[in-house]
Amino acid sequence: YKELRYGTDQIYFKTSQEMVEVLKEYPEAIESTVEIAEKCNLELKLKQNFMPRFPIPADSGVESLESYLGKLVWEGVDSRYPHASPEITERASKELEVIERMGFSSYFLTVADIINAARGMGIRVGPGRGSAAGSVVSYALGITNVDPLQYGLLFERFLNPDRVSMPDIDVDFADDQRERVIDYVRQKYGAESVSQIITFGRLSSRAVLKDVGRVLGVPLNVVESITKQIPVFQGRVAPLAEALETIPELRWLKETTDEKLRDMLDISLVIEGMNRNASMHAAGVVIAPGAISDYVPLYKTPQTELMTQYNMKDLEEVGLLKMDLLGLRTLTVIENAVKLIKERHGIELDLDALPVDDPQTFELFSKGQTVAVFQFESLGMQDALRKLKATSIHDLVAMNALYRPGPMEMIEEFISRKHGRQSIDYIHPKLESILKETHGIIVYQEQVMSIASEVAGFTLAKADLMRRAMGKKDKRLMKQLKKEFVEGAIDLGTNRRTAGEIFDLIEKFASYGFNKSHSVAYSVVAYQTAYLKAHYPSEYMAATLSSEIGNTDKIVLLIDACRKMGLAVLPPDVNEGGVKFTVTDEGIRFDLCAIKNVGVSAVENIIHARREGGRFESIFDFCRRVDVRLVNKKTLESLIQAGAFDNVPGNRAQLFASVEKAIQFGQSSRGLDMVGQSSLFEASQFLSEVYRYPPLPEAELWNEYEKLHREKAVLGFYVSGHPLGKYEDEVEAFSTVKFGSPEGLRGSQIVRACGIVSQVRRKVDKKGKTMAFVKVEDFTGKGDCVVFADTYRKYERFLHLDSMVMVIGRAEVSGDALRIIVKEVYPMEKVREKFTKSIILSINLDDVKENTVIELRKLMEKYRGNCFCYFNVLGADHQQVYRTDKFVVEPNDEFIDGIKRILGPHSIKLTA
Repeated sequence: YKELRYGTDQIYFKTSQEMVEVLKEYPEAIESTVEIAEKCNLELKLKQNFMPRFPIPADSGVESLESYLGKLVWEGVDSRYPHASPEITERASKELEVIERMGFSSYFLTVADIINAARGMGIRVGPGRGSAAGSVVSYALGITNVDPLQYGLLFERFLNPDRVSMPDIDVDFADDQRERVIDYVRQKYGAESVSQIITFGRLSSRAVLKDVGRVLGVPLNVVESITKQIPVFQGRVAPLAEALETIPELRWLKETTDEKLRDMLDISLVIEGMNRNASMHAAGVVIAPGAISDYVPLYKTPQTELMTQYNMKDLEEVGLLKMDLLGLRTLTVIENAVKLIKERHGIELDLDALPVDDPQTFELFSKGQTVAVFQFESLGMQDALRKLKATSIHDLVAMNALYRPGPMEMIEEFISRKHGRQSIDYIHPKLESILKETHGIIVYQEQVMSIASEVAGFTLAKADLMRRAMGKKDKRLMKQLKKEFVEGAIDLGTNRRTAGEIFDLIEKFASYGFNKSHSVAYSVVAYQTAYLKAHYPSEYMAATLSSEIGNTDKIVLLIDACRKMGLAVLPPDVNEGGVKFTVTDEGIRFDLCAIKNVGVSAVENIIHARREGGRFESIFDFCRRVDVRLVNKKTLESLIQAGAFDNVPGNRAQLFASVEKAIQFGQSSRGLDMVGQSSLFEASQFLSEVYRYPPLPEAELWNEYEKLHREKAVLGFYVSGHPLGKYEDEVEAFSTVKFGSPEGLRGSQIVRACGIVSQVRRKVDKKGKTMAFVKVEDFTGKGDCVVFADTYRKYERFLHLDSMVMVIGRAEVSGDALRIIVKEVYPMEKVREKFTKSIILSINLDDVKENTVIELRKLMEKYRGNCFCYFNVLGADHQQVYRTDKFVVEPNDEFIDGIKRILGPHSIKLTA
């Protein structure tokens, strides 16, 4: 190994390539490195950076990129900080100096230009993403919309002057407008200089087994019996070798004598991880200073856009700059919600000027009502928020950073410290100012850097190098850094023992530490969505529903959330619906385009006809005025079954039976409309004859089950009602898990779930006995239930299509999918009788009338049974729970209906 000394660092390398990699950390050493390489007889290749050529405007008054960047930055500083302090101007100057020295002026100008152009086109742009939010220059240029000084963010976490690395500014745009941004980039910098980036799908353990098994002729059911045992954790499929060693159900494969299976395993272990197919990177765009084909090879098929043949890592190695222009669905939701608010209330909301201490918004977080709130909607997060009782955006930033594998174990301690249930001790006084906002817990990478700077005197750039070394667990470098840290701390007045303890503390948390800049930027977006949900729930939920229309499971979850918020989600309506969910005085009206067999062109034609001639009076009036070539028989039948004609004369069965007659009427009317009449009198007589609408046919009324079943067939879910609705009290009281949100469940946990059986698939097991795979769905989504032979034989009579049941069994969670290995099954009509042990009656003292107590007493005396009663007495400044032994009741339908009539619809709760 050769040795290079640079400052206080000793650098060791063996080959020229290794020296190049090591020296990326030390840009100032580049010149002397050339001399060292020559003395060592090593070939040294320094990496080049090919930045896009930013065109300086002719009227700018400057000639160089650096001068133009400085001009824009200082204009931005004056705008962002009207009374800029010396601290602000000094920091902006230092950042500019680093950016210019590292040769990134063109890059910053390019990013700022793209973002400001997008805003100019009315495209919503995110406030920032990643470490770029730590830069005052980025804030001044409008690249980010988060003040780094307000949140204590560090520039060195973004660009380290002591480490050569490409800047990485990821930008979020409304996802339905991203293509417009890319079109702008092509126009501005030349289509020949802009390309999207290739990415390669790799063979995971599951995929490689299926591919190899297919080629070798291994039966698909055998392969699937193996692949379904391989777990997925956080989107990562476990490697095959790891699965064979750790999954008990797969160990037999290692000892199999089946030659095909042995070949399948051997081959799969070799080719696992290889590239399987090429596709386009979801966000990456590369801009070259000239024709991109002069720098890298390109790839295109008739089905794809032009892409680089190099992936994003290889592009960086050859010096080309990758930019991530991402489409973020949440920004589209926000934009559509803001438009709905303006249409309905005439309010022009400026989300960048929202009050950061809004009580309603923090109440929403404190109650855990965060379904559809960006980054905060999982069940586990909701539970944590209820305990946290956030009072500032700093609490949200910390929770966003902590709610990840690893640091999650610190959440309970974080909450206890916030509420004073656990004392906070600082090893050193200097730590208090750095860790106060996170209650003495190291949560952010920036805190690690600040501690190294304050306690040991490290520059922030060197502190960032230490943080990276800790994250990579580089033992050799860590040993050297600890020595320097301790010596630096001693020089600044800390004793050796305390200095060592501080280093050990930050080393412990460095691998868990999260990028605060990213957490702040995304928590700002989360706060904006929560504010909209708290103040404009109908508009916000309508926009959210529109954005998820292709995701049936998510729509079900959102409809359930609306129901709990007291927002009615109304069936589609030809007189009110559009191409998105709309808001009316009655509630949120369903999107017409969401109906099966109803396309955008048909909906646009319906809207046009409605705009021209007003509301549709009947199905015949509808067919007379729309283009029945676009709104054909299938479309009309689907509209009826979805409930879109519920507000015109006739029930769904009658309307469905009249479809052909209505279409014939519409065709005849349109044909006759085209025939010219010889006089006004003849035209009037003609129209009165033609537009005499036929009567609706007689048809047997659809019962509630058929109506809902047909509705679900064309929408994918229930809207006007739910078969499980009559058992809502039981579902809420006795379910311990919901199919749509299984987050937070532990493996092998015994759970209870209620739902309607939507599919039963029977299968004969290896012993020749019948078992079943049953799909069950509740208000929030659906899940799979596995019923083995012994259990199925016992409960088969309850498990048929459309039966409503409670299943009890062992939960298995894979990603966001829940599977239950069933042990017991109960029909819903028996659940209340079996599980109810007591009831809680809520009485609001402000609403109690003179005869309320008398009516309540009579009802409880009438329906005596075996369940104890608890009274939850509420008042303006009073809440207390009382138990009564005098009244023991039977919670049958009549009793529950009576309680709801006397005390209100949400006044009774069943408990196990």
